[in-house]
Amino acid sequence: MLMPFSPESYVNFAEAEPRQKMLDALAYVKSQLGREYPLWINGEPVTTGETFTSISPADPDRVVGIIAKANKDLAEKAINTAYANFEKWRKFDPDARGRIMIKAAAIMRRRVYEMAAWMVYEESKSWIEAYADACEAIDFLDFYGREMMRLKGSHPVTPFPGEENDYRYIPLGVGVVIPPWNFPLAITCGMTSAGLVTGNTICLKPASTAPVMAAVLVEILHEAGLPKWALNYVPGPGSSVGDTMVCHPKTRFISFTGSRDVGTGIFEKAAKVQKGQIWLKRTVLEMGGKDCIVVDETADVDLAAEGVVASAFGFQGQKCSACSRLIVHDSLHDELLAKCIERAKKITIGDTVEGENYFMGAVIDEPAYKKINEYIEIGSREGKRVLGADTKVPGKGYFIPPTIVDNIKPDARIAQEEIFGPVMAVINFKTFDEGMDIANGTEYGLTGALYSKDRERLERARHDFHVGNLYFNRKCTGALVDVQPFGGFNMSGTDSKAGGRDYLQLFMQGKSITEKW
Repeated sequence: MLMPFSPESYVNFAEAEPRQKMLDALAYVKSQLGREYPLWINGEPVTTGETFTSISPADPDRVVGIIAKANKDLAEKAINTAYANFEKWRKFDPDARGRIMIKAAAIMRRRVYEMAAWMVYEESKSWIEAYADACEAIDFLDFYGREMMRLKGSHPVTPFPGEENDYRYIPLGVGVVIPPWNFPLAITCGMTSAGLVTGNTICLKPASTAPVMAAVLVEILHEAGLPKWALNYVPGPGSSVGDTMVCHPKTRFISFTGSRDVGTGIFEKAAKVQKGQIWLKRTVLEMGGKDCIVVDETADVDLAAEGVVASAFGFQGQKCSACSRLIVHDSLHDELLAKCIERAKKITIGDTVEGENYFMGAVIDEPAYKKINEYIEIGSREGKRVLGADTKVPGKGYFIPPTIVDNIKPDARIAQEEIFGPVMAVINFKTFDEGMDIANGTEYGLTGALYSKDRERLERARHDFHVGNLYFNRKCTGALVDVQPFGGFNMSGTDSKAGGRDYLQLFMQGKSITEKW
């Protein structure tokens, strides 16, 4: 009998043992830098004549790995072989599929510091952010393995005289998984394992800025006993590899996490019925947010400041759940803003490979660096930049300081558009009605938080604050598997609720069977 699921616990890197284990892991990963990683298609490693490199954002001269690049023909081969192998995998015992995921979780748990160290190098995550990412990946594997065991077989229906009625879930077919770079292990692992454990064959196209972490995940799944032909690893450009797999008539579903524009493009492409296609493709889409924390005049100001700064600047603000809007009552504005600035000024910035004391690393790459700085300039014209202009950052790497822009109107660009960086807009409100209108006044609806001691307002927000993940008197980031199932409304996606008890059903379809006696 399995132990009940429980989320992984975090460590304290101020303690000697976790710190030393992380230092050892970083030394090991350093020894592995520059390795070459093949594609995996039909259970075989595939090298190509063309490669691309994964570099460390904190030091662009540091090569993390060299990745074989797929092309349109290899993408098509991956889909065709996944289709050919689907019949074998869908008939694989669901309990056995679940055990593979639980075994993978055990392997990853033993290698958790190594997993974190890879992300410190490849994504410039702080030690604790990287460790938390690895813990979430373990949680997805453990939870989804158990969930498949729960969902297997027959499900209750109302009995009817003279008949045997049965209802069960069956897999869909070939799935294309396109994960983001910002949670390169957790989200990649969650999306991939959900598709696999439910009996689908998967073609995984990792983000081009985080392919090494995905390759290590594939190695772990192989070690755990996953048949190598069940999962194809197909890194390459979205314009050729991604589009080929999304549009292929043998693709049954697409699971995507990333930007709004790419997600809506996938949604549109998947809706078109291709020649020879005999189903409507299913899409599971998570597409970001313009998240906010609302602080009313009754709130605990110190508690709010702590949550705001952690939500806005953790992992350089590169989370779809990050607080990019602080919506604060007029009467509390000056005090709360001063406390947020005071806290944010203490944030340490640097190459997180060098130690656990850096709260912020570099943003992911040069295009992100340029885009975020453009938004900072836009925000400086739309409001008043009160933090960030004089903050020193390392000269090498894509470092951007925590930035706060005050006096922003609700319809300003930096209050409406997803920036995906350490930039927070501050917006005032006079009444709680106005505060709720501002909070709901974007096209997104992913996460939000309310700091208040007013029970009536808290209860009202349960109904009126239109986000998929709502938090009271705590930060708006940090959802835990099976504790806060994660997914958003409106242009934040299809509200798939990753890490929830109905998530796996998105990768299956119900079949009703009746035998009359």
